[in-house]
Parts: sequence; structure tokens; C-alpha cells
Amino acid sequence: MATEYITYKGMLFPLLDYSPETISYLQSEFQVWDDDVFNVTYPKSGTNWMLEILSLIRCDGDPSWTRSVLNWDRAPWIESNNGLEVALKYPPPRLLSSHMPLQFFPRSFQGSRAKVIYTLRSPKDVVTSYYHFTHIMHAFKDHGPLDAFLQDFLSGNVPYGSWFDHVAGWLGLRGQDNFFYITYEELQQDLRGSIQRISHFLGKELSEQQISSVVENASFQTMRRNKMCNFSEVPDKYMDHSKGQLLRKGVSGDWKNLLSEEQSRRIDTVYQEWMQGLGITFPWD
Repeated sequence: MATEYITYKGMLFPLLDYSPETISYLQSEFQVWDDDVFNVTYPKSGTNWMLEILSLIRCDGDPSWTRSVLNWDRAPWIESNNGLEVALKYPPPRLLSSHMPLQFFPRSFQGSRAKVIYTLRSPKDVVTSYYHFTHIMHAFKDHGPLDAFLQDFLSGNVPYGSWFDHVAGWLGLRGQDNFFYITYEELQQDLRGSIQRISHFLGKELSEQQISSVVENASFQTMRRNKMCNFSEVPDKYMDHSKGQLLRKGVSGDWKNLLSEEQSRRIDTVYQEWMQGLGITFPWD
């Protein structure tokens, strides 16, 4: 199975279903439309959860679409070879997903009215989820013991680069009318209120009943049973289903079961260096 990476302008991407040509096209030639909605995250930050929420909001809470169409077809990952192909054939209005840092995002986004929903998550939980993810997805190399993976994560030597750079870059857009950010932790603490805020940002005012349907169908347990979003339909070429599943726990704070105190402090040190200038307080601070 492919476990090699390609390098594009100093950043790692999986060789499996990615290419410098696709990423270069995305950055310089992909045309963003004003009615595009982008689901943007650093990996393992709630991407599929937000994708499900956005899919359900689009359909006014009706789960028919989310139960019948695979999520990577509903909101393709535009930087992958297959995802870009789907996106280019996607009739408007498009719902699109991306893990790209801002500096590699389509240049045509600048000046457009396309909307970005950016979801971020505690870096310690991202490390934990990412580490487990590398063991079930063939696109990722085995970075060795946890400590070696953590060192690669802190130095940005993992696919999609540095979490800290990714977050700092995207949050530089806060205050713009077409940019909305929310944390994984806020979604957990108040899913209903979060869905109302996201709907309002998208210009969709759902009824109480419709919001209840979004809440129910975007719950962890419902998503875990839904083959259209739980990755059970991912071909064996991409995923070793015998080693685990995408929707593992769906909790915050699981890092305490994996990271040592010393490893936690190392993340804190880098976190303080990067985040102190942002002037934002997050739920995990």
C-alpha cells in the first residue's frame, strides 16, 4: 500500500490520490464561485461532523441526501485528485471540503463572496486523533512511536503541515463577512446553538423542528450508523478497516489517555509561542 508523501512548496501531502499538478491547479487556476461554501479544517478537527451539519442545513434538516450520497461526493476534498474532479463537475451551489492552509487555498477565493466555515479543535486532541488515524489509513506513513509522531506534528513534518500555522493563517480572516470559525468543543457543548449560528451565517433561518432534525442526524451515534459518512464504504485501497473506524470516540479530552505530562507540556510550549499574538481565548485554554 502507498505510504509515501509528496512535497509541494515544502509541505507534505499523501502520494495516494494527491499530486503536485492537482495542488498547483487548485491554487492558481481553480475558479471559486460566489455561492460556494467551503468546509475547512486541519485534519482530525471535526471535518466530517461539520460536513454532515452543512449537508443537513442545506436540505433544511431533511436527512435524505446524507443517507443516500457519500459525504466525499456531497462535499469533495478539492485538493485530492478525485475530489477536484468531482468539484469541477459539481453544479452550483457547491459544498466543498478542504484541509488546505490559507497560503495554498485557491487564489480566486480572495475577493469572492464564497463562504468558509473553519472548524478547529484542541491541538492535543488533534494529535491523539491524527496518531490513531495514521494507523488505519494507507495514505499515511507509520511515524513510529507516539513521541516520534508528536515531534513531527510539532515541527509541521506531517501532511498539511503545522497545526499552529494552519490555525493562525485562517484565523487571520476573522472579522470578514464571509468567514466563520467555530471549535469542535463548542459543537459538543451546544450543538443546537452552534447549528443556529452556522445557519444564520449561511443565510438560512431554520425552524425549531428543522434544527432538531439537524441535531439528531448529525449526532455521533447517528453518523456512526450512517454508511454514507462513517467511512465503512471507503475502498480497502485507502483504509484498513480491520484496524479501526473513522468515528472512534467523538469526545474531547481523550489526549489525557495518550499523552504523558512531558508531551503535554511540549505542546503547551509551542502553542504559547504561536497563539499568544492572536488575542483569542479557546475552550481548551
